[in-house]
Formats: sequence, C-alpha cells, structure tokens
Amino acid sequence: MPVRGLLGAVLLAISCVALAELQLTTAQAKSHVGEKATVCGTVASAKYAARAKGMPTFLNLDKPFPDHIFTAVIWGHNRPRFPTPPESLTGSFICVSGFITSYRNVPQIIVNDPSQIGQ
Repeated sequence: MPVRGLLGAVLLAISCVALAELQLTTAQAKSHVGEKATVCGTVASAKYAARAKGMPTFLNLDKPFPDHIFTAVIWGHNRPRFPTPPESLTGSFICVSGFITSYRNVPQIIVNDPSQIGQ
C-alpha cells in the first residue's frame, strides 16, 4: 500500500475511534458530564414520581436513592413509549446511552426513548 493510502487508512481508523461512544461505569460518569456516552450499572432503586412536576421516573444505578451516584430520568410524557413500566427494571443490569448532564451534582441521562436503554 502506498504511504499516502496507508496514512488515509490510519486517519480513518483514528476518526472512527474518536467518534465511538464512550462506555462508562456509574462512578466514571461524573467525570464525563457534557459528553455523549453509555453508562452501565445495576438498577438499585426506581421510582415513578407520578405526583411530581413532569411525572418523572428515576432509575438509580448501582446505589439507591438517596446515596445514588447516577440516574436515568424518564419524563412522564415519554412513559407511554415503554412497553413495560421502567421501574420494572429494578435489579437488572442496564446500559443507558445519551448526553450526560448533572442535577444536584449527580450525573444523569435523560431517556426519551426505550432504545436508549439496553440490557
């Protein structure tokens, strides 16, 4: 392969690696706020806050509320997209993909669609 072709192949490989989504533990997520990633852990606690503003469902991974270290948040208007109630994932190992934000110093991903959660 000519040097020019080899250089192109190397640059393409580097670009693909750079664009690959990060896969993180819940403990690592705090260092990646502002990035798109996949965060994996066990659903330690889940709560559907039907009476709260926006009717959120909270899936806390690896540590239950109030000691939670990462949360997947599903707003009430997105619940109908889920074939089963999201809180039924309690005890399951899941991976949540999306943009990591922070609420009260706890990293979170807002889940708009079931496809963002894998088992």
